[in-house]
Amino acid sequence: MALIEVKELKTYFKVARGTVHAVDGVTFKIEEGKTMGVVGESGCGKTTLGRTIIHLEESTDGQIFYDGKDITRLRRKELNDYRDKLQIIFQDPYSSLNPRKTVEDTIQEALYLSKRFDKSQLAGEVTKLMNMVGIDQRLRLSYPHELDGGRRQRVVIARTLAMHPKFIVCDEPVSALDVSIQAQVLNLLQDLQEELGLTYMFITHDLSVVRHISDDICVMYLGQLVETSPSKELFKHPYHPYTEALLSSIPSTDIHHKRERILLKGEITSPIDPEPGCRFAARCPYATEACKQPQKLEEVEPNHFVSCCRIHEIRGI
Repeated sequence: MALIEVKELKTYFKVARGTVHAVDGVTFKIEEGKTMGVVGESGCGKTTLGRTIIHLEESTDGQIFYDGKDITRLRRKELNDYRDKLQIIFQDPYSSLNPRKTVEDTIQEALYLSKRFDKSQLAGEVTKLMNMVGIDQRLRLSYPHELDGGRRQRVVIARTLAMHPKFIVCDEPVSALDVSIQAQVLNLLQDLQEELGLTYMFITHDLSVVRHISDDICVMYLGQLVETSPSKELFKHPYHPYTEALLSSIPSTDIHHKRERILLKGEITSPIDPEPGCRFAARCPYATEACKQPQKLEEVEPNHFVSCCRIHEIRGI
């Protein structure tokens, strides 16, 4: 059963020159206990999509469902009831932590706000959460500037878990970490998912990471989904030209079979009041007049959807 479902979700922002279409007609489902990876280059709307789902940004149009209930428009009290269920891990652990609060204070504040524990229970719960995410108790009174990036991110994860969420938006949670630390944090997230039954939306631009952790993948380009598929299927059979270009950029250690890089040329379409049609057309080597028409996701394989007017040509239909 889908824990999170969005239908034709749109998030627009007014600017001096018009309206930025940050998220524009996005539709997908995330099954309970699964991980949906969202990939795309910087500025494509990945973070805005995640923030909109958990109501850090308000949507312009469309619907958001949590466990079958429409949570698109909620009053303050109703929204507060969902705050503990929908959480986020931010990209930069240093900027997302209060520099004046110790590790204990940071986690304890979240526990206090959850209203599940009285003051006599807080210290024990802090200990439990620190052990769960692998933070040594000797760091209990340390401040963020005294910790390395990996430990800071573990503190952020502990603070997130203090609310007992079911759905977590992971907004590039390892991009600011060293490669060796990245692996540790990714393994921690997977262990926590298995232990607590968590559901993730994992935002990243690193395709190697998303391949490792995701069950399904959405590829975004300028606010729209251009391809969605189970993870293994996407890496075996990418259909959209943008997906092909992304996959070709993954570094390879195979010196005998060098991967041919696809270099994209052309100007990026402006997200301010874009014209109808494929937004990737200006950089696509296969673009035709048909690309100027509105595109929609079509199922080309079981659970594999692509938004491209060439898809029938590619499949020989």
